[in-house]
Amino acid sequence: MFALATWALFIGSSFGWSGPVYRTFFLFGAILNIPVLATGSMFLVVGKRSGHAMTIFVGALTAIATTLTLTVPFEAPLPDGGVPEAVFPLGFSPRLFAIIGGGLGSTILMALSLVSVFRFWRRNRPIVWGNLLILGGVFAAAWGGTGLALGDAGGFAISLFVAVSLIWAGYRTASGKRPSPVRKSEEADTEHGVDQLEGKAP
Repeated sequence: MFALATWALFIGSSFGWSGPVYRTFFLFGAILNIPVLATGSMFLVVGKRSGHAMTIFVGALTAIATTLTLTVPFEAPLPDGGVPEAVFPLGFSPRLFAIIGGGLGSTILMALSLVSVFRFWRRNRPIVWGNLLILGGVFAAAWGGTGLALGDAGGFAISLFVAVSLIWAGYRTASGKRPSPVRKSEEADTEHGVDQLEGKAP
């Protein structure tokens, strides 16, 4: 979703905005990316039941937001370059769902990140720092998306770059030093073989 929004932003800023390009940019860059990320975190931190409930909610939000984003007419003309401001009308429109998705998704992610920090503080510090970096990226994306929904598009491109950079750094920090399941299996097999050679019970 970040990639689609970024490509749409690049195309619109470089070659001029069209309706499909801007609608793609707004849907994936300002509305859906944070709620979907929050859904994945719900599965990881809370469990499958909560994750499935979150999936149903985000699925409904996605259906309504996608329909509105594809059908609501623009109230202002699209510019030739830059990031368009206040193109959609206020009210029951994509701008409302950008505020809901960014605000609610960020709140859920902040709560789940704090749960992970307390859960892994003593056991796995890389996961803690990775979660905090991802949380910073989420706030950057939510700030940009909410500003875009409120008609202030000046910092959206910067927020998108900062967000995806922090989320990538957080993922690398949290997962970079973890042994893969294959490696763990190989280490277990090696220990088992050493025990057999030394005459120990497996």
